[in-house]
Amino acid sequence: MSEQVEINVGGKVYTFPVVVGTEREKAIDIRELRNQTGYITLDEGYANTGSCCSAITFIDGEKGILRYRGIPIEELVEQSSFVEVAYLLIMGKLPTRAELQAFSNALTRNQMLHEDMKFHFEGFPPHAHPMAILSAMINAAGCYYPELLRPEVPNHFEEQAARLLSQVRTIAAFAYRKSRGLPFVYPKPQYKYAANFLHMMFSHPTEDVELKPEAVRALDLLFLLHADHEQNCSTSTVRMVASSGANLFACAAAGVCALWGPLHGGANQAVIEMLEEIHRSGDDGRKFLEEVKSRKSGRRLMGFGHRVYKNYDPRARIIKRHCDELLARLNRTDPLLDIAKRLEEAALQDEYFVERKLYPNVDFYSGIIMRALDIPVNMFPVIFAIGRMPGWIAHYREVVESPTRRIYRPRQVYVGPPLQHYVPIDQRG
Repeated sequence: MSEQVEINVGGKVYTFPVVVGTEREKAIDIRELRNQTGYITLDEGYANTGSCCSAITFIDGEKGILRYRGIPIEELVEQSSFVEVAYLLIMGKLPTRAELQAFSNALTRNQMLHEDMKFHFEGFPPHAHPMAILSAMINAAGCYYPELLRPEVPNHFEEQAARLLSQVRTIAAFAYRKSRGLPFVYPKPQYKYAANFLHMMFSHPTEDVELKPEAVRALDLLFLLHADHEQNCSTSTVRMVASSGANLFACAAAGVCALWGPLHGGANQAVIEMLEEIHRSGDDGRKFLEEVKSRKSGRRLMGFGHRVYKNYDPRARIIKRHCDELLARLNRTDPLLDIAKRLEEAALQDEYFVERKLYPNVDFYSGIIMRALDIPVNMFPVIFAIGRMPGWIAHYREVVESPTRRIYRPRQVYVGPPLQHYVPIDQRG
């Protein structure tokens, strides 16, 4: 007999089933709670609420484990690429050589934007944030392919997914060029995914930028590490919008808006700003940590701690190693990296941070890699969005293809005024 849980409500006992995941995660199935008892659960921020059953990504925050479709992130970093991981997440399995080539060809075939899209870019002011442009232009791109906005039509999803995954980097690069008053640079079919993005970002119409292999690999790594991360704020947003029946482009645009928030996709920017402030003050990090611990100065150690991980974020461990390798191969030094290492070493030995299980997260070192690639700070969340696109597409597919699909509609506990009646305006005190 499957495990069950008893809940006592007003002296009456109700029985609810327990759902067990493949990694022995357990959840109390309360879908019939309100029907049977008249009660709902209250969980602000959804910290203890499972919104779905998903087969895409597994995280064990206590043990510092991250797996895509069951495969450890460490193995994928060493042996795979972003495009192959995108296929894995979206299609649910590792591709054969022929499948990977076909997927890559679909990305190349769909990388160009409709020429009319250029006029949309002209409507944004020069100081517009690239994330605002990215969200708006993803939505606009969908308008040019009405046949792809009908997910119920067979065989359209794969082309729809390839078009979005490919064009998001073109839109992102064009947004950057727009913000700098530079002419657009078109993608080239001979370049692979990450290389093409760097080409569109930094080449000139008359001269292509030198694409250093170590830089291309570092960007591909960042995309891969951000490809999915379970039910975070932006992914949950994508799933919420998808449940309404909205098309993939609209759902992705909503995900970009959620990711733009400084507590989500903007966190790596906050880390760089913190490190720059420490560097300008002449501090080596020790004074800053003391101010953080005093809790009187309002200082926060950005890039430490995570909503899920209560151990070292496995992505942070990988990025830290690649930071050293990238800077060495590019023959660069970065004083911010030195400060970051000192902060990490001190914090991991300090009882204040250890007790609170504050370990480095993915944002702590990712910004330093992007600095080494000459990516400006306001483009950091854009890089995050490009990398997260395969996960959003996979979650969109999981929602729209679910046999038990229902529109997402959370309940609430109302705490406003009780019943009152309208008072005509001339009778109000």
